[in-house]
Amino acid sequence: MIGTGLARQPNFYGRRYGRKLRPGQQRLYVELLPRLAIDPAPVGAPLDPVALFDPPRKEVWLEIGFGGGEHLAEQARAHPEVGIIGCEVFVNGIASLLGHIDRLALQNVRIYPDDARPLLDRLPDAGIARAFLLFPDPWPKARHERRRFLGRENLDRLARLLADGAELRVASDDPTYIRWVLEQVLPHPAFQWLARRPGDWRERSADWPPTRYEQKALREGRKPVFFRFVRRPRTSSVDGS
Repeated sequence: MIGTGLARQPNFYGRRYGRKLRPGQQRLYVELLPRLAIDPAPVGAPLDPVALFDPPRKEVWLEIGFGGGEHLAEQARAHPEVGIIGCEVFVNGIASLLGHIDRLALQNVRIYPDDARPLLDRLPDAGIARAFLLFPDPWPKARHERRRFLGRENLDRLARLLADGAELRVASDDPTYIRWVLEQVLPHPAFQWLARRPGDWRERSADWPPTRYEQKALREGRKPVFFRFVRRPRTSSVDGS
């Protein structure tokens, strides 16, 4: 693993464990995960994302909450020149991604098996070229809205670590969360929505692989939305960076 020590964890809401792992999954968890995992480290300890990959990659992407890992794995397969960091706390989801990595012999994936926020605080300014937040837990009840990941504090984190012109891609099938995304992101000075027509958010772009959550939503009659935002160029008048 990469890094030493332990990070102080913020409050986390959600499941970490599901059904018992199958023997093959347990083997990958023991043998493969330690070679790919980014270890927790002291709060604020700097981390160079490029240095995580050998050989170095052209740029680094980040997926927060990769679920079963099918989107991340397909992006890694399609873009071997890119290093991809995936963050996930759910053990069964991590095991699923490890299965994809093993099957596809991927060499350009690193995994942070915990809450993403301490990792984001360790990444350098403008060090990430693309970020994904796909079908996060919507926490639909009003009293739980502070648990939603895409609030001002985390948008500020993403604004800091995304390079100028980098994309932030967000998907959801929950009407409450869809409204929430627009309410949170559109007023933020660092981000611009790329949509020019309804199809830009009703349809996935060709370079956006599907996830099991999208497929489940469609089976159950829900229509996912696919947001693409761009990180505006840094100017002191826009965001102080």
